[in-house]
Amino acid sequence: MVEEPSFGEALVGVDPATRAAVLVEALPYIQEFAGRTVVIKFGGNAMVDEALSHSFAADIVLLRAIGIRPVVVHGGGPQIGRLLSRLGKESEFRDGLRVTDAETLDVARMVLAGQVGRGIVGAINQREPVAVGLSGEDAGLIVATQRDESLGYVGDVVDVNRPILDTLLAGSFIPVISTIGADGHGQAFNINADSAAIAIAASLGAEKLVYLTDVPGVLTDVDDPASLVSRLSASRVRLLIDDGIISGGMIPKVEACLDAISAGVGSAHILDGRIPHVVLLELLTDAGVGTMITRLDEVRP
Repeated sequence: MVEEPSFGEALVGVDPATRAAVLVEALPYIQEFAGRTVVIKFGGNAMVDEALSHSFAADIVLLRAIGIRPVVVHGGGPQIGRLLSRLGKESEFRDGLRVTDAETLDVARMVLAGQVGRGIVGAINQREPVAVGLSGEDAGLIVATQRDESLGYVGDVVDVNRPILDTLLAGSFIPVISTIGADGHGQAFNINADSAAIAIAASLGAEKLVYLTDVPGVLTDVDDPASLVSRLSASRVRLLIDDGIISGGMIPKVEACLDAISAGVGSAHILDGRIPHVVLLELLTDAGVGTMITRLDEVRP
């Protein structure tokens, strides 16, 4: 077993004055969020890059060590697509959702719970044996219903069995959730991971929902990384959409954030998962490194 990381270990090589300043800056956030639940949707580059995956695992263990209750929700679309391709089966998408017949559903279940989920659990447990892998099918964790017959076994979340997660969190375990749900008859459905993360965060009354993506956050100029907007209210987001500043693939990302805060989550964050330790940088520093979306105009945390 690898010992839990500490801030001191994370700052090896940094001069003492800077190290002290970082620790002082983090302290109010540690005090603010101690005992609070943070749901993190893990995917994209951070999932397929081994170094980033291990950096993510270290962040999750450290959050737990300072009293925050992390819950990890993951997808696995690229991995599902690759296995389907090796099996000679083409992927079909409609409105961004994978058409899921019975064979595709079997592949999704195998990849999400058996490959991707186990990899995340293993990376966390190398540091501290506290991660518990769950499929949404387990003990009725994610209750789902079919979205549209034309999409096959693609589902929407109807309910989340919160007591399962409460029990794990009360025991200081870290749930790692694969987004397959089931209806009352035991029929499984493939669930969009972003949507599942919203439902889980809302059910838990999470303080924050964090999306790891392949973009730095909301930019007022997509060609200028310096134009990153670190904080936005829901009303400001809608104005930026109406003005065409938020456009294209960023729209579904911010809409997911709006759905989360509308469901009662304290704030939603869009982060670039390609940055090592991005979760810590966003949650435990004054400026953060991504975009935080809240119901009202407010300052961090």
